[in-house]
Amino acid sequence: MLLAFDIGNTSIHIGLWDGETLVDTWRIGVEREKLPDEYGVLILSLLDYSDIDARAITACIIGCDVPPLIPTFEQVCRKYFRVEPLLVGHGLRTGVRILYDNPRQLGADRIIDAVAASRLYGTPVIVVDFGTATVFDAVNEQGDYLGGAIAPGIGIASEALFSRAAMLYRVQLERPPAAIGKNTVHAMQSGILFGYVGLVEGLVARFKRELGGNPPVVATGGLASLVASETDCIDIVNGDLTLIGLRLIYELNRDRD
Repeated sequence: MLLAFDIGNTSIHIGLWDGETLVDTWRIGVEREKLPDEYGVLILSLLDYSDIDARAITACIIGCDVPPLIPTFEQVCRKYFRVEPLLVGHGLRTGVRILYDNPRQLGADRIIDAVAASRLYGTPVIVVDFGTATVFDAVNEQGDYLGGAIAPGIGIASEALFSRAAMLYRVQLERPPAAIGKNTVHAMQSGILFGYVGLVEGLVARFKRELGGNPPVVATGGLASLVASETDCIDIVNGDLTLIGLRLIYELNRDRD
């Protein structure tokens, strides 16, 4: 079995693959000061709860956007699963040609998502990942990764609003009854949710004009379903897109040694 780690700035998405079958997934919070043993014991407990023998894991792959956590999870893989993990980064085969000015500046998740979306939905394709940042990525008809756009995520933008405006306070991120809010809670919910829907629609329209044609738009990340429910510009929601990309990249590189 393959254990895949998608490590973001605020959460870690873990997936267990048996061939092409995604057996189970888990999400845990990012704590940069946590030691490898603490993460290792936590992951073993998740496996045990799901009645999965850790000895069945024969490979690990890591996609990480938090550089200080890379050695932490490499140690977890070596000590608790006795495997040398693959790390998505420069030098690893992806099957996608990267046309970014400086590929070393690319977050691993952006390439991983592009690999998965291209394989699953064809090219050209647009990916929108709703994470700590809201990230847009474009792959052209030839399967080349072109680049994209990065906007503040809904969560951190909302936190900035709550913390900087004295008369405003935290609200539940959910759909308000109408765009015209009749009270402060609904007005904030409208601005946050529908405002981000407008952001997504605007950038997707610009991407489509530059790519040409009508490429499918694939959304992933924690708030993908909420935003997708409010717009016609998102064609597909796939919450496991990054885990699928990690498996595909592993398959391209597992025999490299």
